[in-house]
Amino acid sequence: MNGITQFFVRLGTFFNEVGIELKKSSWPPRSELMESTIVVILSVIALGVVVGLSDFVLMKLLRLIL
Repeated sequence: MNGITQFFVRLGTFFNEVGIELKKSSWPPRSELMESTIVVILSVIALGVVVGLSDFVLMKLLRLIL
């Protein structure tokens, strides 16, 4: 086998093994997954607001100093 063929054979084996491992996983119930997703989204938004406000305040302070 040449290198390209061997690469795709190994890639197929990898995805097959990933599928086997995913079947072994335990998945959370849909309601828990939705709650966790909402918490993550709200946390990211809150952090974005904090970083944005911090940036705005620091920019205004630097303009006053300079």
